[in-house]
Amino acid sequence: MSLRSTSTLLTPMLPAALLAALLAGCTTAGKDYAGPPAATQAAAFARAGDAAASADNAQVLARWWPALGDATLDGLVDAALKANPNLAVARARLRQARAALGTERANGRPNGQATAMATHVRLPPLGDALGAGGAGADGGAGGGEGGQGGGFAVPSSLNLYSVGFDATWEIDLFGGRRRAVEAASAAAEAAEAQLADAQLSLTAEVASAYINLRSVQQRIALSDAAIARQQRMLELTTRRVQAGTASQLDLTRLQGQLESTRAESEPLLSQLDAYRDELATLAGLAPGALDAQLAQAAPVPLPPASVATGDPAEMLKRRPDIRAAERTLAARSAQVGQADAARFPRLTLLGLIGIGGTHPSDLTHLDDFSAIAAPQLSWNFLDFGRNAARIEQAEGVRDEAEAQYRVAVLGALRDAEGALSRFKQRRATVATIARAKAAADRATELMAARQKAGTASLIDLLDTERQQIAAEQNLAQAQAALTGEFVALHKALGLGWEAEETAAPAMAKAL
Repeated sequence: MSLRSTSTLLTPMLPAALLAALLAGCTTAGKDYAGPPAATQAAAFARAGDAAASADNAQVLARWWPALGDATLDGLVDAALKANPNLAVARARLRQARAALGTERANGRPNGQATAMATHVRLPPLGDALGAGGAGADGGAGGGEGGQGGGFAVPSSLNLYSVGFDATWEIDLFGGRRRAVEAASAAAEAAEAQLADAQLSLTAEVASAYINLRSVQQRIALSDAAIARQQRMLELTTRRVQAGTASQLDLTRLQGQLESTRAESEPLLSQLDAYRDELATLAGLAPGALDAQLAQAAPVPLPPASVATGDPAEMLKRRPDIRAAERTLAARSAQVGQADAARFPRLTLLGLIGIGGTHPSDLTHLDDFSAIAAPQLSWNFLDFGRNAARIEQAEGVRDEAEAQYRVAVLGALRDAEGALSRFKQRRATVATIARAKAAADRATELMAARQKAGTASLIDLLDTERQQIAAEQNLAQAQAALTGEFVALHKALGLGWEAEETAAPAMAKAL
């Protein structure tokens, strides 16, 4: 038995549907994204002062840490950029966003699938059942005729074989799919900016931890020197008390000073371990992995004499957090159009072609096939305000993203101005403390000359040296704070990242 047949279903709607498909490229729901709102900014930073170098001899550099001139710091930053797990998280999220964009692009294309089926059907013995029914109705004689009449051939089983292909394609009449692709594309670009922001934060964290490490090492060395001098002074004062040339009060005072210095020095050792562990984990290593490499003390790196800052407009284009906020705003704007497109009719084209029969050989009859083409137009016009509510919700989300963008811009400007002010103030502080250190050095030289001439005691010299060490400690801490503000300044300016792939966000033109 063969079930081969040919049929085609075409509706009168097809010409109109094709015409609508041709006009679809001219219709897109929602408003096109026109860029972020204008940012409130000045032509130059108000508190740059002498921190900014002229454009003739300096430029803003993304890799700012080599300016500190510390090869160990350069290596730590490079290692962190390669192996930091937080960057791996950001890269994974970027891959997800790009995959979502690929999904949205694919959703706008036809969807087809092939099917193959082999079916075995078992049927009841219809002929016997009909014969038995005739006997019951007409008596014995009728039963014979019924038996005779019920003997026509009805198969008790049946095999069916079919192979087919079907495809569906929703025509993007009002741009809902295009808006979805716009939103996914902007979201992917926001993920790129978030990866850059993670890089920026990471470089600043590594540099800050390294500066703190070197500062603690320097403070430990100076504390050890101060303790050594105080112990020597205590020994000499003890002898003077025994000789009757010094009072017990002098001895007690020196003992208190020594214990205070030791108390201040002891926590530094735990801080040293903490900063080593922080640098190790930032580089993707286990705590303690860098202890040997960082065991040798080294001075705190100092910033260069001048720092290029650029202007606020360049800073706003460069900062990854602002770029991420702007791309998020673009995505939310596209989602408004996507929600708006749901108010209009939807046109879906369905196509099906297949061959089949009761024998496997029927699948080879390619000229005997079934085909269906069915355009479907649907319109959910009676939704009782659901679409309007969805549009209102999407507009609210877009307005929130716009407000968040303004917050990011103002916060960036405030961060930059504050960092410039603190950096400038730290420079002045370092200069003042350096003068105090120079005075302490001169006092030590004079006291050493007096002690050599016999007009001053060794205790006087040791006390002067202790004050010199205290002045050196103050200067070292001030210099470390200055370098820390140098790091914070570059973070505020949006520096410390490099694009893994070239991206040209639309906001660069708008700012």
